[in-house]
Amino acid sequence: MKQKKRTRVTLQQVADHAGVSTTTASLIVRNKCQNISEATQKRVLASMSELGYVYDRVAANLRSQSSSTVGMIITEIANPYFSELLDGVHQELDKHGYTVLLGTTSESSDKQDSLLSTMLEYRVSGVILCPATKSSIETINRLKNWGIPVILVGKEIVGTECDYVGVDFKPGAKIAVEHLIQKGHRKIALLGGPIEASSWKERKAGYEQAFQEAGLEVDESLMVGSSMTREGGLEAVRKILQVQDPPTAVFCYNDVIAFGAIVGLKEAGLAPGQDIAVVGFDNIKEAATSIPSLTTVSSAPQLIGTYAADLLHKRIQGMEVASQRIILQPEIVVRDSSAYEIR
Repeated sequence: MKQKKRTRVTLQQVADHAGVSTTTASLIVRNKCQNISEATQKRVLASMSELGYVYDRVAANLRSQSSSTVGMIITEIANPYFSELLDGVHQELDKHGYTVLLGTTSESSDKQDSLLSTMLEYRVSGVILCPATKSSIETINRLKNWGIPVILVGKEIVGTECDYVGVDFKPGAKIAVEHLIQKGHRKIALLGGPIEASSWKERKAGYEQAFQEAGLEVDESLMVGSSMTREGGLEAVRKILQVQDPPTAVFCYNDVIAFGAIVGLKEAGLAPGQDIAVVGFDNIKEAATSIPSLTTVSSAPQLIGTYAADLLHKRIQGMEVASQRIILQPEIVVRDSSAYEIR
């Protein structure tokens, strides 16, 4: 016998069951209940649970022509940097009652476009986007044409006039390389990362500036790109160790790549921090507990998430000013992985 499909519980039924008006029930459902007594809130929530009520957010968005849902698109879910970034986003948006739809692109611009289309179908109020490396200006224009505010984080898209929150990569790379130069290193690799990305190019500029100011020549053979993963770092360090005059130190695009590089160095019989110096970028939590502990440049991902979420909320609320660039200043955190000196 075919089971009869259960009808959806309505907000009116919840209100009748709890003995309140539909307006009061609606405010509690949408977590906008500052002026409603705690006892009434508990009674409505108990009725929702007993009746099995599920809030139809999409229908509510269609009725109000607005949404309490925002989209968040990142490139790599496995990278702890994004976990910390998301933590900052959630903590800030939770204050304003937003729900976050999360998508990951794995650096695919096609997948990014597909995710954006899905989020537009759900009528998101705004998007926080860490763009895929080969993103085009059309990606942003598409959102602007729909009147959807977008905040870029971590990487910029050339040619766009768009809100952006990130760390200043160039001075970050510069202080990392200066740290290694001060320890006597002259053969320093720039290891890993997507060489087409603005974030890699800015790191490269800081890397080169540190060499130039020290009166040293840059060796282009010591620059190797890779995916932004541990596997990418492992493959990149294997390549760099094959050059005729291998480096005595490596500056990695991010901490995850540095962890992969450390595995590759150990594989080659080298002790990171003793036989070769390693510096990362981001200062994710694992950097302090890795073996050896990782010297790295702090990019404050949680703070970036907080600023991006706050700016998105203001845009959704109608703040109309010129696009903003919020740039955080990096700091180096010295640990064991860069202890190796050449004197």
